[in-house]
Amino acid sequence: MRQAASPVVSVGFARFHPNLVVGGTYSGQIVLWDNRSHRRTPVQRTPLSAAAHTRSNGGLVPNPLQTCRPAPVGIGSSTGPHPVYCVNVVGTQNANNLITVSTDGRMCSWSLDMLSQPQETMELVYNKSKPVAVTCMAFPTGDVNNYVVGSEEGTVYTASRHGSKAGICEMFEGHQGPATGISCHGAVGTVDFSHLFITSSFDWTVKLWSTKHNKPLYSFEDNADYVYDVMWSPVHPAMFAAVDGMGRLDLWNLNNDTEVPTASVTVEGASALNRVRWSSAGKEVAVGDSEGRVWIYDTGELSATHADDWGRFARTLMEIRANQADGEEEGPMELAPGETGEPAVLKTSLSLMSVSTVMMLCTTVMKKKKQQQKKQQKKKQQAS
Repeated sequence: MRQAASPVVSVGFARFHPNLVVGGTYSGQIVLWDNRSHRRTPVQRTPLSAAAHTRSNGGLVPNPLQTCRPAPVGIGSSTGPHPVYCVNVVGTQNANNLITVSTDGRMCSWSLDMLSQPQETMELVYNKSKPVAVTCMAFPTGDVNNYVVGSEEGTVYTASRHGSKAGICEMFEGHQGPATGISCHGAVGTVDFSHLFITSSFDWTVKLWSTKHNKPLYSFEDNADYVYDVMWSPVHPAMFAAVDGMGRLDLWNLNNDTEVPTASVTVEGASALNRVRWSSAGKEVAVGDSEGRVWIYDTGELSATHADDWGRFARTLMEIRANQADGEEEGPMELAPGETGEPAVLKTSLSLMSVSTVMMLCTTVMKKKKQQQKKQQKKKQQAS
C-alpha cells in the first residue's frame, strides 16, 4: 500500500525504471514511490511551488468524487488545486523525462532524479486564448516530441514539446462532454496506423480519430453511461478495450464489427470501471473500479493476431471513410414535457462541473434519446 498527502488521480510505472512508480495528485503535486523501499510514503515529491502545478490555496485541498475520476474544477484559475491527470515517461533508456500536465494547461518536463524543479514548463493555449483544460494525454509509440491531449470541453488537440510549433498545434472537435481517456495506436505491422488514436468521454462514446482529419472517423455508441477509459491493444491493429460507469469492460475488434463489441463483461457488483490497461504482450487486460479493486482478465483467442489483420484493418478504415457522410449526426431533439431521459450521466454531483460542461451533458442526453429511437425504428423495420 502506497500513500500520498493528496488523492492520487493518475499513476504509472516509470518507463525504463522498473522499481519506480509515478503519481499525479489532486493537489497538483507529483509523487514518486520506490518499490525497493519499505516506506509507504513517496521517496520524492515536487514542492508546493508556483513553478509547477501547485498554487497557494490556504492549505485546503478539496476532496474529489470517490466513485469515479473527478470532474476538473477551477480550470484556468490562478488559485486552488490543479489536478494532474497526465503522467508519462518518454524517451530512451539513456535519456528520458517525466512529462506531466495539469488541468490549468501547464505542461512540465522533469528529471526523475530531481523533482525539486521542472526542467522546462509550457502553457498549453490554443489560438492565444484560454488555457486548455487537459484531462488526458498520450504520446505515439517512440515519439518524445508530439502528443495528443483531451480536454474538459471534450475538444482534442495535437501538441509538440519543441520546435517552431511548440505548444498546441491542431484542434479536433467531436465529443459533447469531457474527454476521459486517450490512446495512440501502437501495434507495429505491415501497415502504419500510427496516425490513429481513440478517445473516451462523459458523452457515453468512444471516438476513432486520425491526426490527418480534424473530425472523428467513427463514433462507437454502444455504452449507456460515462466511458471512463480506453486503450488500443499493443499487438492487435484493430482491437481496443474500453470501460464504463456501469462496470462494463468491452473488447472491440474492428475487423469483426464496428457496431457492437466483440466481447463484454460486467464486473462483480457492477462498480464503475475507470481505468483499463493492456499487458505489454496484449494477452491480458487489467481494469480498476471505483471501490479500489483491480481485475485482470485473460483475453485468450480474442486478442490473437493473424498475418492478415493489418490488411483487413486497412480495408475496414476505407469502409469507415466511405460511409462517413452517411453517419453525420442531426441536431438535438426537443424532449416532451416530463420526458427527461435522464441517464447516469446526470447522476454525478454537478457541483464539480462547469456550466458549459453541464450544458454539453444535457445536449448529449437529448442526442442519445434520438439515437435510441432511431435504433428502435431500425429494429422494427428489420423485423417487418
